[in-house]
Amino acid sequence: MYRKIEEELKKWKNDYKMPLMLVGARQTGKTYILEEFCKNNFDNYIYINLDKEENISEIFEETIDPDTIIEKIEIIKNTTIDPVDTIIFLDEIQVNERAITSLKYFCESEKPYKIVCAGSLLGVKINRFKSSFPVGKVTIKYLYPMDFEEYLIALGEDKLINEIKEHYNSCEPLMNPIHEKALDLYKKYLVLGGMPAMINNFISNDYNISHVNFEIQEQIITSYLADMNKYTENSEGIKNSQIYNSIPKELARVNNTFKYSIVDKDARKVRYVSSLDWLLASNMILKCDLTEKNESPLKAFVNPDKFKIYLSDVGLLRSLSNLEYSEILLDKNEMFKGVLTENYVACELYPKSKELYYYNFDKYEIDFLVKINGDIIPIEVKSGRRTNSKSLNEYIKKYNPKYSIRISTKNFGYENNIKSVPLYAVFCINKAN
Repeated sequence: MYRKIEEELKKWKNDYKMPLMLVGARQTGKTYILEEFCKNNFDNYIYINLDKEENISEIFEETIDPDTIIEKIEIIKNTTIDPVDTIIFLDEIQVNERAITSLKYFCESEKPYKIVCAGSLLGVKINRFKSSFPVGKVTIKYLYPMDFEEYLIALGEDKLINEIKEHYNSCEPLMNPIHEKALDLYKKYLVLGGMPAMINNFISNDYNISHVNFEIQEQIITSYLADMNKYTENSEGIKNSQIYNSIPKELARVNNTFKYSIVDKDARKVRYVSSLDWLLASNMILKCDLTEKNESPLKAFVNPDKFKIYLSDVGLLRSLSNLEYSEILLDKNEMFKGVLTENYVACELYPKSKELYYYNFDKYEIDFLVKINGDIIPIEVKSGRRTNSKSLNEYIKKYNPKYSIRISTKNFGYENNIKSVPLYAVFCINKAN
């Protein structure tokens, strides 16, 4: 399946001096994407799993000199590595800190070594690197679950994508049958989420969602919880799990600003903040900060004590919440569908800037603030067709933004300086070039 990160990998291929590190949560497709990239773009390719190939992992404990490392790998693999036309993929690199350190010396080598690497919880490893992380010597790219556009590409809906983009730019409504088709696909995406294994399973079952194996999502969540205990001290693993499992309850509150007391009635920031940081670094969750000024740069005005937390995949949120897929497809649970919708929008917006912001003023709240072409644009999210909102109207009266965006199930349109964006077109907002 096509992933947008492939374009970034192709750019790296043309200027590969620095090793490339692909960071992302488990099951987002890091290994598959890098393997396909290596096979399709280089004459020779060597795959090394440092978690399983302990004999090679030991080499890095003995030396971090690139030439010596390559020489020993050649002996173990019984092969010849020509730096000019060979790429080496170091998978599960997080298990060997010395291997990460060696990337600095591969970067500085006069030989044109081509190294890519990935690993589960690599973001956590980077965050808690005990020695000196090779800053400026590694190209770091992030992989997230498949967004809605990638999902449509996987379904072969290229013509629909083009139609959505065209109408996003023109603000002219789509023909109703096409609009309804896109909404139906969006509802199914809320159920499936963007994990490649889920979308593959949907496709292999002839797009029949009732035949989808939802145990895949349960297994991914189980693997996440297992990682929390495997790669942390026992007490921190428990706190990580508590925060992760509390997210549906956090988001379902009217004021869904994160509260440690929802995790545990006796919880305090000082005890749980390191666990929250671990989950953020793992890319399992996303953070949306409260900015106290709607001015650029939004990051400069963040209130460090007020924020929201979303799961990095809307399908996992549905599964973690034990919400039946039929409740979404048949609109039986409007309240929690609103929770899923907000989480979905967060997942669509975050990868473009690696940050999310919301805004409070007087007694009102704006769901998201984004910077588009230099302007701060307010975004309001609605899960259905009812789009009346005092918050957005009051924001417009008070701040007079260049324009505003309202996301809902309504068709494209532009009225009273508000751009109406259907939920299936969120991927078009602030689209990266």
